[in-house]
Amino acid sequence: MIEEPPILVIRDRFPRPRPAQLASFENIPTGYVCDAMEGQGAMHSRIRPLFASKGNRAQYTTHGVALVAENGPSEILATMGALHVLQKGDIVIAAMQGGQNCSASGDRFCGMLKNKGAAGFVTDGEMRDYEGILETGLPVWCTGLSPNSPYSNGPARVGFGAVVGGRHVSSGDIIVADINGVVVVPFARIDEVIAKLATIQAAEAALDMKVQ
Repeated sequence: MIEEPPILVIRDRFPRPRPAQLASFENIPTGYVCDAMEGQGAMHSRIRPLFASKGNRAQYTTHGVALVAENGPSEILATMGALHVLQKGDIVIAAMQGGQNCSASGDRFCGMLKNKGAAGFVTDGEMRDYEGILETGLPVWCTGLSPNSPYSNGPARVGFGAVVGGRHVSSGDIIVADINGVVVVPFARIDEVIAKLATIQAAEAALDMKVQ
């Protein structure tokens, strides 16, 4: 018989990118970031921007530091715990173990994240309170909508890592997200990817001129 795990474990100290590293990804399309990682790095296409159809670019374009909230299906205890260690510019990655037909967050919690300076919210689950989340202005990526309520029983972990949308995400990785999807830049590869971005941008610009 196994021992019961702790209900909630929070790791509030993990390696974080330097501000200059994070700034290197501002306004960089996700496609360019994937090209710098052998064409890979994106989460599954089921995870989409919630407000892409609204035309407000600020609500489907962001980048920031991953803060992983590892929940079970239909659970949000880790997501709630993440609020207490979130730093300005973090993107909360709410892992729901692929669970569906249950909301991973709603408008009030998204408002709290926005108030604390979160740069976005990404989940492999669904959301609810569409209109209310829109009013918060928080960029959100999810798999759809469901009004069903989650639970907060645990066990749950904050500040570690989890597989979300087919990609392993560790707290401290860089997340780049736009209308095309969500890309994970592993912490160990940040400088490598930055070094390639200038070359990729130049090649893309040259090709655009030829096509035009």
